[in-house]
Amino acid sequence: MQTLRQLSWFFKAHWKRYTVGIAFLFLIDLLMLLPPRLIGEMVDSIRDSSLTAPALMKTVTILLLLGLALYGMRFMWRYLLNGGALILERTLRDRLFAHLTRMTPSFYSRKRSGDLMAVATNDIPAIEQTASTGVLTLADSLFMTLVTLVVMVTAIDWKLTLAALIPMPFLAWSTAYYGRLLHERFYLAQEAFGEMNDHVQQSVSGVRVLRAFVQEKADVEAYRRVSEKTLERNVSVSRIDALFEPTIGIIIGFSFLIGLGYGTYLVFTSAISLGDLAAFNMYLGLLIWPMFAFGWLVNVLQRGGASHKRLSELFIEEPDVRDQADPITSVLSNVVEARRFTFAYPGADKPALRDITFTLGEGETLGIVGRTGSGKSTLCRSLLHQYQLQPGSLFVGGVPIESLSLSALRGKIGYVPQEHLLFSRTIADNVAFGKPEATSKEVLRALELAEMGSDLLQFREGVETKVGERGVSLSGGQKQRISIARALLLDADILILDDSLSAVDARTEESILRHLRQERAGKTTIITAHRLSSVQHAHLILVLDEGQIVERGTHEELMAQNGWYAEQFRRQQMEQDVAG
Repeated sequence: MQTLRQLSWFFKAHWKRYTVGIAFLFLIDLLMLLPPRLIGEMVDSIRDSSLTAPALMKTVTILLLLGLALYGMRFMWRYLLNGGALILERTLRDRLFAHLTRMTPSFYSRKRSGDLMAVATNDIPAIEQTASTGVLTLADSLFMTLVTLVVMVTAIDWKLTLAALIPMPFLAWSTAYYGRLLHERFYLAQEAFGEMNDHVQQSVSGVRVLRAFVQEKADVEAYRRVSEKTLERNVSVSRIDALFEPTIGIIIGFSFLIGLGYGTYLVFTSAISLGDLAAFNMYLGLLIWPMFAFGWLVNVLQRGGASHKRLSELFIEEPDVRDQADPITSVLSNVVEARRFTFAYPGADKPALRDITFTLGEGETLGIVGRTGSGKSTLCRSLLHQYQLQPGSLFVGGVPIESLSLSALRGKIGYVPQEHLLFSRTIADNVAFGKPEATSKEVLRALELAEMGSDLLQFREGVETKVGERGVSLSGGQKQRISIARALLLDADILILDDSLSAVDARTEESILRHLRQERAGKTTIITAHRLSSVQHAHLILVLDEGQIVERGTHEELMAQNGWYAEQFRRQQMEQDVAG
């Protein structure tokens, strides 16, 4: 019942639909009480030899009309209640998707993709079942049981009714016991399903790596273990499921046995008529559905409760970064500034960045270089405000980043991350992702600036070529350049290229950088790179080491310092000369 209470917000929003649907259910239950009474009267008429043809035709006609009326009303309650549950499923899916799009990277570092998919594919349908089958069985079984018992007590015999109900306490105990076990086991089964989903997702996305290291058999074996665990937990759920119906069947069988035996005695003693006994057994038959429905209700509610718990655990998660109460929604200048900026990832023992200070004026380019793990990408993600930041340490246009609305900040920045994620769509769709209204001419222009023009000639369908999931049909350099084109199409005031030229050759890199300087004159650009030629033209270059700035200056100034930058630049130039 707790699950239904937790869904009360939805029932209140759609109270008309559920009220009319349940009203049809109640009316059906009342009409179902007429056939046993009519048939019981016919049995008494046959026994007394008083049944006439007109009376028989009248009874048959009434039963036929009842059948047609029940058919129509059953259609209506199914349409209303099941339709309402489908609306709930859609609403929950929309809420879940919107919630996931608001969450920050720290959330996804804690949650597995497989678990999130399991909630969407398994748990939400289980909650939908609660809103349809659960509401149906709750309303129908309680009302049907109540009205049937009232008729059995008042119209037949209260002693016979009471005797037939003797086994019912055992039904209540067994369903409560099975329900508790089902809740626990179904929750564990859903967790196992999430693990299996996660394994499949990682195997499919990493299939090239699996094949490169000849780990197909090992991965199949690992999947077998995960799937066996999922099977075992689902079988444990099925064992409890399998106990519901036989238990209820046995208890109902005892009720029939008591009713028939004691009822026969009452007929012989003339306490009730034969027709009353026939009607009583038919009324007792009407109780079979509510009894089975009660067990089914416990099953559905426990499954829905376990699934609702998993969904609620996601909904209570709040994004680490949110807009302030009255955020600033516009930024006039493109100046980027850091003042003794220090940052540590959630749960980390030491800061990833320490005392970062720089000022990048409008129209200038900032180069960020350093060893792997020195904090280059962390600084870029910090400028996007993906994590909680130290207040008053990062500024855009003279405004602290935390005071800017997220939409205003990220709308001002074009970002090309290290991981070049392409969608399973056409090249044109991927480039126009951030600007769907872009014309074909604008898309082609962005691709030319990213040096993809000649590559398009290799594809039979040009920009309409589908790239496959994550751009599987493209080379690393092509994926990088399409990602750069996507950012260039936005023509953002601030452009961040996070090691986005690593997969292209030196000549292509030089062409892209030349286009950037020409097209982005007067706009701010930030480039992180391992290949120092990518930042050679920058107005300011920062060299990071273990999260700190160890060198700074222009290319000429850093070469004159004869430090890490100069040594690395000379080595790369030598390697390039040898390769050339």
